[in-house]
Amino acid sequence: MKRIDLSNNIEINEAPFVASVGFFDGVHIGHRYLIKQVKEEAKRLGLPSAIVTFPVHPRKVLQKDYQPALLCGFEEKLEQLATTQIDNVISLPFTPELSRLSARAFMQKVLKEKIGVHTLFVGYDHRFGHNREEDFSDYKKYGEELGIRVIQASEYQVEGENVSSTKIRLLLKSGEILRANSLLSYRYTLSGKIVEGFQVGRTIGFPTANIRSWERFKVVPALGVYAVLVHIRDIIYKGMLYIGTRPTLHNDPEISVEVNIFDFSGDLYEQSLTVEFVDFIRGDRKFDAMEELVEQIHKDKSMVIDRLKSEK
Repeated sequence: MKRIDLSNNIEINEAPFVASVGFFDGVHIGHRYLIKQVKEEAKRLGLPSAIVTFPVHPRKVLQKDYQPALLCGFEEKLEQLATTQIDNVISLPFTPELSRLSARAFMQKVLKEKIGVHTLFVGYDHRFGHNREEDFSDYKKYGEELGIRVIQASEYQVEGENVSSTKIRLLLKSGEILRANSLLSYRYTLSGKIVEGFQVGRTIGFPTANIRSWERFKVVPALGVYAVLVHIRDIIYKGMLYIGTRPTLHNDPEISVEVNIFDFSGDLYEQSLTVEFVDFIRGDRKFDAMEELVEQIHKDKSMVIDRLKSEK
């Protein structure tokens, strides 16, 4: 996959593209179905395929105080797009100037003249241009005027419902990890730097690494305990992740993300790791005594070990 960054105002010297435009948050199975259609048409025409996407959420550019709930950061999105075997990913900075372009002006000035799109696939529910005022029939008409073939992509459904980034966010927020992972086509992850915590886990036999996410707007799943795989310096460990406010110990409203890594010893402070969410074990809750909490953590670990038996 070739990465083309338009923030440097470079000239694209490629053959005309078969392309689609979008934010592609999470690069889920619906996105992958759209990309499959782009690739198949590109192959039929003998042209390179391309995805045009934005490094920053468009609404974040227009509303500085907007906090997008993201399924992946930009680099993670590029990594997932690479797994689709798309030929090119074109990074297009979203600017206030770009937001003011009508759909026709965007198709002409950006897609036709700057990028060189030959065939444009439009997602079944995707709209673009100033205030998203126009729809597919308008895009098709503008395409005929500008010399761009415009095709409406087929939608992808699971159990009669359309797959969307919004649906996956809701699943994660309700702890439905298995369903979220199924719609993503890969396990949801959090990556971050290990920071110093309260170190209470160390005193009860469950030392944890506190994670501060690199991507500040990334969705944090529901409060509770999870079975996870932990990636540290190219080695994968099994582990038990906790997301919560530690209600038995504190009245602190701040959410903590910490992982107990099995069969690992050593200092991880200031180092980075990535956790893959395998399954949800239980929700967060307050215990009447510390002894009850410790007893429950032992039960949690047994459940996590059992759940991860099939993972290598």
